[in-house]
Amino acid sequence: MDALTYWLHANAEQLDSDAGLAEDVLPMLAGAQLLRIGVPAAQGGGGGDVRDAIAAIAAVAQHSLTAAFVFWGQRTFIEYLLQSPNGALAERRLPALLEGRLAGATGLSNAMKFLSGIEQLQICATPQAQGWRLDGALQWLTNLRKAGFTAAAAVAPSDGAPPAIIAFDSDCAGVVRGADLDLIALRGSNTASVKLSAVAIGAADLIAADATTWLPAVRPSFLGMQCGMSIGLARASLAQAAAISAGSRNQLTPRIEALRQTLEEHTATLMAGVHDGRFRSKAPAMFRLRIALADVVQQALTLELQAMGGRAYLQQEQNGFARRWREAAFIPVVTPSLTQLQAALQQLEGAA
Repeated sequence: MDALTYWLHANAEQLDSDAGLAEDVLPMLAGAQLLRIGVPAAQGGGGGDVRDAIAAIAAVAQHSLTAAFVFWGQRTFIEYLLQSPNGALAERRLPALLEGRLAGATGLSNAMKFLSGIEQLQICATPQAQGWRLDGALQWLTNLRKAGFTAAAAVAPSDGAPPAIIAFDSDCAGVVRGADLDLIALRGSNTASVKLSAVAIGAADLIAADATTWLPAVRPSFLGMQCGMSIGLARASLAQAAAISAGSRNQLTPRIEALRQTLEEHTATLMAGVHDGRFRSKAPAMFRLRIALADVVQQALTLELQAMGGRAYLQQEQNGFARRWREAAFIPVVTPSLTQLQAALQQLEGAA
């Protein structure tokens, strides 16, 4: 067992239940070199592509969804820089992000909902001589380390220009991080809201000038790495259900194996789609896959519960079940939620 796996195994319950170890998650992920996975070697990474990042997030999620959530936030922000036309921004920011010295928050959940016609942008950008003045708020961001962070956001220019994607820092004047959200789980993920009041941003911090053309290209990576959380959690639950059912008379083994096969088929489809680029032009297929993986998670936890029976209600018999049950409740609501994805699918089908 490597150092990170041992740490996650020992601290998964605390990471879920309180914020005592929240500042340690990112350094632990960086120390295991996970943040470099899927990043080109020429840019300080370990090589590979986004499929490798998805697999790494899934592996972490098997031990702690809190840590996987932080991993997703950091690695997704890194992906934004990799796909940004602003090479100077990536060159300036990537070293600290890859080393875990700087936390990166995606901040684009609002933007992804905007892209699907679900929600308006929450930040207004007023053009100024040297850039923009930002005003607004983001209600739910993860990986907002108290030691400092940078975050991405989609902004609506007040002059009618196309929405843009910018990066802002926690130490910018006018940026206020709220208190940690009072979550029922994943409490060690540094999840909070952010308010921006007259925040000055220059062109050097522009990730993409036209969000409407840039977001569809980065969305498969955003959602693909998010799906890694579902894959890892489902695998962990199915493994526990299989171990309990082995040699028993509960007759769950065939159902467990069938669901495991379904999970791996969905995973293979996901990996192929993010690699060959089909999801860039076929967003509905990606939405349906995210919905299907969330359903697998719910089925896996139900099978684990059925395998445990009454022992699931005994503290001394948990072996992580109650934590996984709480973690599973997060999968349908993480933005974009299943309800939002289903609404987007209905809109797309209606337009077609």
